[in-house]
Amino acid sequence: MDGSDRATEHAPSSGNLRVNAPDRETVNDPRVPDSATQSGNPSISPRIPASRPILFLSLALTGGIADLWSKAFIFSWRGLPSENDIWWIVEGYLGVETTVNIGAVFGLGAGKGTLFAAFSVIAALGISVWLFWFKAAISLWLTTALGLISGGIIGNLYDRLGLWWESGYPVEWQSGVRDWILFQIPGVPFFDPWPNFNIADSLLMVGAGMLLYQSFFPGPLADSNLEITQNASHSEDLGSGAS
Repeated sequence: MDGSDRATEHAPSSGNLRVNAPDRETVNDPRVPDSATQSGNPSISPRIPASRPILFLSLALTGGIADLWSKAFIFSWRGLPSENDIWWIVEGYLGVETTVNIGAVFGLGAGKGTLFAAFSVIAALGISVWLFWFKAAISLWLTTALGLISGGIIGNLYDRLGLWWESGYPVEWQSGVRDWILFQIPGVPFFDPWPNFNIADSLLMVGAGMLLYQSFFPGPLADSNLEITQNASHSEDLGSGAS
């Protein structure tokens, strides 16, 4: 038997050659990376869960409405600044006192109300683009944080635009923000007193704190968000396949 005969003997017959094709479920399983994902093909990316826009809008609108309603109620109840004394909730520490902030958060940047209003509009547009164009909304943490920040923007932007201002009020209040929460710790520098604030300021600070936390601890949050998104996408694929 020569070399060609031995090669023919060991070569598999084309009639018996079988290639096992992956089943549909394996192909759609997000836990099995495809070649495009491994190669970093940007044309293939996770989908934003349908619940993310709902969550974002719910937080933004609820936060904005809560802030505007609370300011209208408190100013109707306690009057304009200096019209009534402080109404204490916790004597000497936490109370209600109406003020008008003509600066930014916590009184910073006084007299720049129009500039802050323009910045707020730009920030709101940037948040929308970041979430839904660049798909940051895949992250539940980022969606929540930016929803809270957007609620704060809505509440304070309403005041910055002078929509609450009435004829007879001081002109400088026209781009000012209504504040009513008084907090202080007597004898402690920087907290004696803390500048008055409102619900919108609180939403902004909580949202910013969440962003700061993720910047320091991105790993666990990113992994959990990716897993949730993959599971949701996999469920949708199975559902569409069954139909």
